[in-house]
Amino acid sequence: MKKNNNRKKILITNDDGFDSPALLALMEALKPLADIITVAPSLEKSACGHSLTLTKPLKFVEVDKDFYRLDDGTPTDCIFLALHKLYPANTQPNLVISGINIGANMGEDITYSGTASGAMEAVLQGVPSIAISQDFGDDFEAKESWDYALAQEIIAKLVTKIFEGSFPLEPRKFLNLNIPAISPSNSKGLKITKTGSRVYTNNADAHINPRGQEYFWIGLVNHEWRESTGEMTDIEAVKNGYVSISPIHLDMTSHNDIEGLKKWI
Repeated sequence: MKKNNNRKKILITNDDGFDSPALLALMEALKPLADIITVAPSLEKSACGHSLTLTKPLKFVEVDKDFYRLDDGTPTDCIFLALHKLYPANTQPNLVISGINIGANMGEDITYSGTASGAMEAVLQGVPSIAISQDFGDDFEAKESWDYALAQEIIAKLVTKIFEGSFPLEPRKFLNLNIPAISPSNSKGLKITKTGSRVYTNNADAHINPRGQEYFWIGLVNHEWRESTGEMTDIEAVKNGYVSISPIHLDMTSHNDIEGLKKWI
C-alpha cells in the first residue's frame, strides 16, 4: 500500500517514563489521527523541569516501531533529539504532545514539570505543542487503575480541531491541559483558565541510613491555593469538574514592572 505522505505527524513524549499506562493511553487516542513517533525517558523524570543533559551521552533504544525510550534522558532531551535525529532534514512534526502526565501540572508547578518542559522545548524549536496532565489529588492507590477516557476524548477532539483549522496560539506559546479524574459523562466541559497560585511549603523527611548518615526525602507538596479574582484558575476549573486549558508563554519578563524598575535605577 502506498504511504500517505500528506498524513499529519505528531511527536509524543512524557516525564513518567516510556512504560507509563497514561502514555500508552495517549498513543492509543492519537494513532487514528496522525503518524506518531514516541520518544520517552527510560525512567521517571517527574519535576525535572526544562533540563537538558550535557554531561553524558544519550542513546535511543527502540521499544517498538516508531516508539523509543531515551536512555537516560529528560523530556527536553527527548524532544530536542527526536526533532533533530528522527525526522528528515528540513521537516518537523505538525504537533508535539507531552503527557498524559500522572498528576496535575497547575499553577507554578509548571516550572517544575517535565511534562510542561517537553512542550516548552517543542515551541522553542518552532513546533506547536500541548502538555496534558490528569489530576488525581492524594488518591495514590486509585491512580494504578485510572481510566483515561476523558483525557483521550479531549485530546483527540483538540487535535482534530487543530488539524482541521490551525493552532490557536502564536509561536513560543503552548497549551497546558489539566483533566479532572472523572468520567466523560461527568465532565462539565472545557474551561479556558489562567494559572493558579500555590501555597508552597518545605516538606522533607530526615532519615538515618545503616551507616549512621543522615539523608533527606523530599515529601509531597500540599494542595493549598491562594484565592484569585478575574478569570477562573486551572485548579478551580479541575476542582469543579471542568477540563482546564491554559495558554502558556515563555516570555518570563514582568512587563508591568519595567517602568517602575527604570525609575528605581
